Amino acid sequence: MPTNLPPVTRNLLIANVLVFALQFLLQDENTLALSQWFALWPVGHDMAIDVGNGNIAGIGFRPWQLITYGFMHGSVMHILLNMYALYMFGGLIERVMGQRRFIIYYFTCLVAASLAQLAIVYWFEPGRVFPTVGASGAIFGLLGAFAMLFPREKLMMIPIPIGIPAWLFVTLYGLAELFFGVTGTLAGVAHFAHLGGLFAGLLLLWAWGVRPPPRRWS
Repeated sequence: MPTNLPPVTRNLLIANVLVFALQFLLQDENTLALSQWFALWPVGHDMAIDVGNGNIAGIGFRPWQLITYGFMHGSVMHILLNMYALYMFGGLIERVMGQRRFIIYYFTCLVAASLAQLAIVYWFEPGRVFPTVGASGAIFGLLGAFAMLFPREKLMMIPIPIGIPAWLFVTLYGLAELFFGVTGTLAGVAHFAHLGGLFAGLLLLWAWGVRPPPRRWS
């Protein structure tokens, strides 16, 4: 477990926590205003809603939402899980990649996750008007990077208290997300956004020439 964090990971943690604190403090109509502009909404015509006092607001997709949605979260548990994973994996991966590449990698995964979510909603859930929030797409990208860089390090999949190699952990996790997404299990979770972040990260690493370390034979 890291005891100190490099700057990009630390600043990402701070930014996510501050935005969530703002969401918590600005409740009711103000929270709606935050979601209206900064959560990820489906592509299409704006939906008109009554925000109170006779005011009508249009809710819909805006280009900056491809990034801003990743700094908002839907609940305390949501942000705790994502920030714990960022804390556990982000610093190590940032040290391996360097700050510049880590920034590129993180936001590539974040944007790829949002594009995957928009595509799924557009083609398969055209009537959906709910927003997407959370850094999970980028977090899945970090999991993919950890599995690529440290494939034989042991990770535990809750609730199974047995360590399994990182490459197997991420493979099983990805297959579970695919199953949940295709079958509609665990509704309300953006499973294909998670997969979009994971695969975008792996493709970017491959393009950068990153390969798993060779297996040592004893």
